[in-house]
Amino acid sequence: MEQQIKKTALYCRLSKDDEKSGESLSIETQKTMLTQYAKENGFMPVEVYADDGYSGLNFERPNFQRMIDDIVLGKIHTVITKDLSRLGRDHLAVGQYTEVI
Repeated sequence: MEQQIKKTALYCRLSKDDEKSGESLSIETQKTMLTQYAKENGFMPVEVYADDGYSGLNFERPNFQRMIDDIVLGKIHTVITKDLSRLGRDHLAVGQYTEVI
């Protein structure tokens, strides 16, 4: 039986509002920063999930949902993101995801 390699997820999100509110990091900048962090800290292999132009209040983002599905299926065991606001702006929902999933 072939053992499945568990991946680390790198999650990036940028909403239209983030672009207007001071210093925000583009999706490409987030990807670069997270990939470098993952490599430097031994998190390999990685899968990048990015939602560009989606509000952090909406958890029905396509790549966020794909990442959650991969976690539930056991393909992903670690998620790295710039900060928790990239996962979402609803602190209770983010807490549910980080503690339960």
